[in-house]
Amino acid sequence: MKNALLKSLALITAVTLSGCGETAKGPIEITLPNKNPYPSTYKAPESPAFALIGANLLTGDGAELTNTDLLIENGKIAAIGPALALQPGTIQIDANGQWVTPGLIDVHSHMGVYPSPSTSNHSDGNEMTSPVTAEVWAEHSVWPEDPQFEKALAGGVTTVQILPGSGNLIGGRGVTLKNIPSLTVQGMKFPGAPYSLKMACGENPKRVYGSRNTLPSTRMGNMAGYRKAWIQAAEYRKSWDEYLKDSDSRSLSNTPTRNLRLETLAGVLEGDIRIHNHCYKVDEMAQMIDMSKEFGYKIAAFHHAVEAYKAAPMLAEEGICGVMWADWWGFKQEAFDMVRENIALVDYAQACAVIHSDNPIQVQRLNQEIAKAMSAGNRMGLDISAAKAIRWGTYNAAMSLGLEDQIGSLAVGKNADIVLWTKHPLSVYSLAQKVWIDGNLRFDRFDKSVQPTSDFNLGIISAGEARP
Repeated sequence: MKNALLKSLALITAVTLSGCGETAKGPIEITLPNKNPYPSTYKAPESPAFALIGANLLTGDGAELTNTDLLIENGKIAAIGPALALQPGTIQIDANGQWVTPGLIDVHSHMGVYPSPSTSNHSDGNEMTSPVTAEVWAEHSVWPEDPQFEKALAGGVTTVQILPGSGNLIGGRGVTLKNIPSLTVQGMKFPGAPYSLKMACGENPKRVYGSRNTLPSTRMGNMAGYRKAWIQAAEYRKSWDEYLKDSDSRSLSNTPTRNLRLETLAGVLEGDIRIHNHCYKVDEMAQMIDMSKEFGYKIAAFHHAVEAYKAAPMLAEEGICGVMWADWWGFKQEAFDMVRENIALVDYAQACAVIHSDNPIQVQRLNQEIAKAMSAGNRMGLDISAAKAIRWGTYNAAMSLGLEDQIGSLAVGKNADIVLWTKHPLSVYSLAQKVWIDGNLRFDRFDKSVQPTSDFNLGIISAGEARP
């Protein structure tokens, strides 16, 4: 029976009255927790139909098309092909010889939870009060006016997953956002995107809690901490399943007590919440996979994954994405055994290879990071084309988020998240020229009226300043 704990519904049940020896039947309404209490309020603005004419397309899913038209209608990709027949009134943008890609996707970002300016009062990414804080949600820390978002947009990034930090074994829920200006995080939330749960292997949690003389202080302590949490979650899920199954004895008095921490973990066990796991080393990846099988959940991605090249066949077999940097390494012991061919080798093994930033500067040049990883693979003889490499920041990234049916490639019916580049997208000299999200122009490098900026950047009006 599907666990209705995470579904919004009302149950009508009979309750036994006590104290008089009689059983009286009467309707009692029991409302179960809302699966989505903080829903997206984003709605794509209406936009006129337009077409990019004669462009070179890297479609994001492995193809390269030259001298091709791309038609956008109602915020979706409506047609792709040479010399499309366009309806009267369709705006035509001359893209002859210019390069177009899907919007880039950064699946590991802390923008908004570690915003700029970086001050202690704005450091909201790590709830390091317990090794397991599955009850916290990154979206409740996101500052939508973080100036870092606009810098990422200018780099062609249209979708971001914002994650809690990695100080805990289980750090809380992540959230997927559209990279658009908004006063509220609800206005940025990608409608219907699955939630994620951030977990962390290795040095970070044992360093944080070992210094406090509490579990974990070792890697075996890490594993024990995870397993303890999943055992509790399984029992919590079972208690709700049994309660909902037995309608004859169900009453207000025996309703399981709601637990926010276990509610999120139960959502993982139900398959509704995707695991994104900070994990550098191949041996720990293998242990995390074994643990996922022990408790019956699926890992969507290993993040940072410096040793993913060693784990590549295992990742391919398990259907787990490796989310990696192009060349960051050596800043701690578990990040030391790096090769620059890491991403290329994971891709060669036919596993899901994804580029990520984990950094407010790298997110501005994610296209160049892809190019560096591609070049490293080509130098060792793998013959990776730009059309294949761009997948690491588009289609594969969308797969890790469970959104490949909506974003990540230029395909008919998908959201019109599109970047027009000044040069070939993987050139070090290339810049995002225009960026559309759901068919709406959100950034234009040559038009200051389409270069959004945070209210924070506008400064504070002085008390004595004259007003027009």
